[in-house]
Amino acid sequence: MCGITGYIGCRDATPILIEGLLKLEYRGYDSAGLALLDNGTLDVKKKKGRVSVLAEEVDKHPFRATMGISHTRWATHGGVTDANAHPHVSSDGNFAIVHNGIIENYENIKKFLLDKGYSFSSQTDTETLVNLIAYHYEHRTPPDSENRFLEAVRKTLRHIEGTYGFAVISKLCPDEMIAARKGSPLIIGVGKNEYLVSSDILGFAGRASNVIYLEDGQIASITRDNCDIVTVSNAPVDVRVNEIDWELENAELGGFDTYMEKEIFEQPKALENAIRGRISDDMSTAKLSGLNITPNELRQFDRILFCACGTAWHACLAAEYLIEKYARIPVDVEYASEFRYRNAPLDKNTLVFVISQSGETIDTLEALRESKRKGFRTLAITNSVGSTISRESDGGLYQYAGKEIGVASTKAFTSQIAICLLVALYIGRMRDLSFAAGREIVSAINSLPRAVESVLAKASGIEKIAQKYTSYEDFLFLGRLAEFPIALEGALKLKEISYIHAEGYPAAEMKHGPIALVCPECPSVILANSDDISLKIVSNAQEIKARKGPIIAVTDRPELFDGIADDVIAMPRVHESIRGIVATVPLQLLAYYIARSRGCDVDKPRNLAKAVTVE
Repeated sequence: MCGITGYIGCRDATPILIEGLLKLEYRGYDSAGLALLDNGTLDVKKKKGRVSVLAEEVDKHPFRATMGISHTRWATHGGVTDANAHPHVSSDGNFAIVHNGIIENYENIKKFLLDKGYSFSSQTDTETLVNLIAYHYEHRTPPDSENRFLEAVRKTLRHIEGTYGFAVISKLCPDEMIAARKGSPLIIGVGKNEYLVSSDILGFAGRASNVIYLEDGQIASITRDNCDIVTVSNAPVDVRVNEIDWELENAELGGFDTYMEKEIFEQPKALENAIRGRISDDMSTAKLSGLNITPNELRQFDRILFCACGTAWHACLAAEYLIEKYARIPVDVEYASEFRYRNAPLDKNTLVFVISQSGETIDTLEALRESKRKGFRTLAITNSVGSTISRESDGGLYQYAGKEIGVASTKAFTSQIAICLLVALYIGRMRDLSFAAGREIVSAINSLPRAVESVLAKASGIEKIAQKYTSYEDFLFLGRLAEFPIALEGALKLKEISYIHAEGYPAAEMKHGPIALVCPECPSVILANSDDISLKIVSNAQEIKARKGPIIAVTDRPELFDGIADDVIAMPRVHESIRGIVATVPLQLLAYYIARSRGCDVDKPRNLAKAVTVE
């Protein structure tokens, strides 16, 4: 979840590393640091707080070098202090490391190293890693070894349990950087007589157009003009260079105040990108060649399992409603973090989908690996080309939503549901969904960008409503059927960025417990965009009204809430297949404006990081 950048080349490393950290700050912002190496001198600076604090420290005490590593931290082991910030230096002063992941057996390693005379100045598991490298370099690799630094790292990793993505440099090998990964993303940008290392393509800050994706269990030895890769078992690896195919402009604010605001307003374009090229010529079904699965093979599956975490898990719930309704095939939804530990029984004719915006979510990645290990066909929906999940899945669909920087997901969520709707249409047309029904859904899908634009046009009105609810500390979000997952996502958005306690429930379940929370100090946001049960949702609203609970109605039938709702956000009337996507947008805006009114940092909410790459 932390951000790593590294540079080895001929230019001044400091501005390159700081720029990279600023691009990666959404991955962790508890503390930041860098280590520079020049002429046998290792210069380390690290500070608690944002990257800007580190930049000020660097400006006070500049040090020029053409090689260095840097890090922005999301705390796992140890509190948020200068001492716990990365980089960490071995107690002999010869090695410096930046690390993302968790070393699960660090306590045993630490005891071993203490007995050998090594000392520790932090509470982190990472310090055991750098000291173990120093130990192996000094005591377990011959002084005349051709690749002594690499060999020390390789031997160290044979004793490590857990996950890691790291870059390490040494005064003893001043022209070499070592990088390795297992379960935590790490990539290498390729330039002319220079290489960049990062946990995310954004860390390259537009400085590299080609990339090497490190795979689990691989170690890279990087010099200014070469990159060699071996496995932990010392097998050579053919280095494969790939072209980066996203534009840096996607990572700029472009006139918006925050990335989250920008990404909310980018949703019409993101939805267009998700849909483009995926509709059949006769406008009755979807074209999904990326699944790498034939129609005949797809017909053999009689159950689908979706796995994801967080916001993506809510997209899975939305997929359950869509696929069961239009494809008439049973769907189960699992938390990816529970799936591989639960050993749930699965029918042999089960198709597994995993969803992850980053393509690096560790729990989702492990769920994918577990399903493949058990012989299931596993497909992925992700927004990140070249990510680990996209490379390890049997097939899948890219969202093409553009880089999402804001920690709280917005455009990725709606495009995930749009792609799940395409999947529902595709499978449905293979089964019993009629040509006419397929054309209706296609028409609705094509109308999505315009429908979302019409909601975004109401942003100023939603902002005025939000300002009335800034001081409340509890919210209920209520929806029925396909709008229940949207209620869950609305509650999560409010929690994530405003720190207000919020819960999402099926509206009819309110009277089975949650109604005890209803009072003048607990507003309820009610989603009511279903013709079939709108009147029942109005009855739920009446129950809240009778107990003096404030009501915000998000509805395409505002007349039903006259005299009941305190505030109404009027929605466009759209086809039922896309109602959930359209209804998501006002909830994002509501959460956004409430959080801004409370003075919260919506792009970097406390305790959260964008990509969860540790368990």
